[in-house]
Amino acid sequence: MQLDQGWTGLILCMMWESADPDSKWSEYLATLPSQFDTPMFWNERDLNELDGTSVVEKLGRDEAEQSYREKLVPAIQSRPDLFPPESAEHYSLTNYHLMGSRVLSRSFNVEKWDSGEEEEETTDTLIDTRDHEMDVDSYGGPEGLHENNESHHSGAEEEEEEEEDSSDTAMVPMADMLNAQYRSENAKLFDDENELRMVSTKPIKAGEQIWNTYGDLPNAELLRRYGHVDLLPLPKGGVGNPGDVVEIRGDIALSIILGKDSSLSEAFLRERIDWWLEEGGDDVFLLEADIELPALLVSFIRLLLLDEDEWKSAKTRSKPPKPKIDAQILDIIHELLEMRLKAYPTTLQEDESKLMGPLSKNEKHAIIVRMGEKRIINDSLVMIGDLRAQNRKNNKRKISHGGENPQKRSRK
Repeated sequence: MQLDQGWTGLILCMMWESADPDSKWSEYLATLPSQFDTPMFWNERDLNELDGTSVVEKLGRDEAEQSYREKLVPAIQSRPDLFPPESAEHYSLTNYHLMGSRVLSRSFNVEKWDSGEEEEETTDTLIDTRDHEMDVDSYGGPEGLHENNESHHSGAEEEEEEEEDSSDTAMVPMADMLNAQYRSENAKLFDDENELRMVSTKPIKAGEQIWNTYGDLPNAELLRRYGHVDLLPLPKGGVGNPGDVVEIRGDIALSIILGKDSSLSEAFLRERIDWWLEEGGDDVFLLEADIELPALLVSFIRLLLLDEDEWKSAKTRSKPPKPKIDAQILDIIHELLEMRLKAYPTTLQEDESKLMGPLSKNEKHAIIVRMGEKRIINDSLVMIGDLRAQNRKNNKRKISHGGENPQKRSRK
């Protein structure tokens, strides 16, 4: 039972303190929320409203409950002197989810304390757990709600592992009372040698709100972690979250390429994907609101399109293809985004109409998440359409300036 890894030990500690009415932490624990609007606690009907987003697959309910059964319950049963049977209600699965959600939404990532070593640097910026626990990874692959999972990529660099092990997850009273809003940060928590300090990072007038940072997360992550969404003015009009992103899974690109060339096998291309991951790449790509094609996605697609000699060369040099965009790449990404758009149960226009009617809070939040992602996809499809049209126009100019059409010349 490795309670010192992940969040299980911290959750058990919070359960134990909450079971003791005389705990020195009782007043602090009383300030923490006792219910959440996060999708972890939604019913099946409301969860269906999130179809097409990455929210549901990242909830990690099954993984969290497995950790509860395999780690926490045996620890409790092994020490009845610390966890008497009459206090069992404090160690229930329901309370485990509650404490886990408190950790997810309120904790910070702090440097590990080591009394045997002196810190050379006395002040380091403290990274909020709101940004470090779910990278999204970032917004990487699925992970359990209450666990710090190990990297799901084999061959991870030792430096990355050491960096992951250099911090602890901690609850920080008072500091966790601050709200956050996209690019509104005016305070940050700093980790000194012997204390944590919340320090203003810019002048704050009397009466102004003090904002911490959640990492300028997209609405999908804000909803998953904290149960709310941001609605701010957007550059192109309307309201939403300027930090919204769309996650594009690499397996969609794989399926498109396999569908275009029947001579290719999935096993043949999987070798390249495995190499990509071993080299530190990811198989989930982020399409952001700036409507620029992700360079890593372009490079990934080009890797799958390499002929055998090019693939051997890239593998030997440990160097993926450059993210060069051509007509073939544009065609694949256009098809990829159209497939991604079909994953949602509704269109953007239908969502806009629904948002005008009576809705529950969960339904409204789910629609806002969907709309933000669909706007990005639709804008990207328009941009790609313009690039494809420009390519066709340029090709016609090359033919007219260069003489005969090659196709006509081949008929002679």
